[in-house]
Amino acid sequence: MNFLTKSSSCRECGKSAGGFIQDLLIFINILLDLVSHYNNSKSMHNIKKEYLLIFFICILFQCKPGQVKESSIRFGICTDIHKDIMYDADVRLNSFIQMVNSENVDFIIEMGDFCFPTEENKEFLEIWNSYSGLSYHVLGNHDMDVSSKTETMEYLGMEGNYYSFDLKGFHIVVLDPNYFIDSVDYVPFDNGNYYEYAGTRGNIPPEQLVWLKEDLAKAKNPTIVFSHQGFSGSSDRRNVGEVRRILENANEQAGYKKVIACFNGHNHSDKHTEINGINYIQVNSMSYQWLGSDYAYPERYSNEINEKFQSLKYTAPYKDPLFAIVEIKDREYLKIEGRQTERVLPSPQDLGYPASRMRDTIPLISDLHLTLD
Repeated sequence: MNFLTKSSSCRECGKSAGGFIQDLLIFINILLDLVSHYNNSKSMHNIKKEYLLIFFICILFQCKPGQVKESSIRFGICTDIHKDIMYDADVRLNSFIQMVNSENVDFIIEMGDFCFPTEENKEFLEIWNSYSGLSYHVLGNHDMDVSSKTETMEYLGMEGNYYSFDLKGFHIVVLDPNYFIDSVDYVPFDNGNYYEYAGTRGNIPPEQLVWLKEDLAKAKNPTIVFSHQGFSGSSDRRNVGEVRRILENANEQAGYKKVIACFNGHNHSDKHTEINGINYIQVNSMSYQWLGSDYAYPERYSNEINEKFQSLKYTAPYKDPLFAIVEIKDREYLKIEGRQTERVLPSPQDLGYPASRMRDTIPLISDLHLTLD
């Protein structure tokens, strides 16, 4: 009989066919010994084990609808490298690629503000593309500063601005909040058009919300969400509350915590918040903290560097790149292996940057170990 192969697995509970067969053959052998001992009948020995296998799969090892398999996944994550601001972005990205090449990760992902889609940046993009495993992009607002969203996606090789896929027993969702509201219309970021709409930018349009709701309803695996802008804050100008309700409703309808965690960049900060059972994790920038023109300090770098990277003087750069390894085992733990570095002096405090604005902005991605229900 060939109704199962060793490499196949159950779509509902995730147990491999090989695992079923191994467990069941042990049980069948015990049963045959018992029958032989107590019944002293040869007829049972003549029944093919394959038929017993079918019987006990149906009776003893049933897969119950909605049962979630216990799986583990490990990935490398980085965000906000800002190639067009950070003069040594190539070195920083190389450091990340070298790290993930030495680790046993299932995929890598960058969460936006990666680079402008220009000819000059193709060598930088090739560093990312040199990774031989699975790699994914998330659109950031600054990725559309000098281009349309379509142009940026084509440059990065993205088939969609939001999408989902299954990997290693997990459902991965990538969202795109890079829209602003002009009166009632949701307008995609395009050639920096969003700068004058600070009050309404960072929204997810209705059609993407419908897609998210339907996608989560169909998903059978524990889910991880990635976006550039996050959903943990409260705002009457962004529909973060509506997004959270969709995520929370998916968990309620599933009867368990289907949506485990949401990762985002954008804020150049290190922060973890749990809201109604869902973990929201802000990942710090690979490169710097933004200070602004009031705290410019061009003396850190040469005139040549400042001429080429004219916004660099408005930042508080990190000495070394920040990135992380994330490992999740469903219904057990979420673990982040982070990194810490120093700022390139002078520090924001040295420049008179307000202490009240320093919260969550130290050059760090924290180690984190969360217990999952």
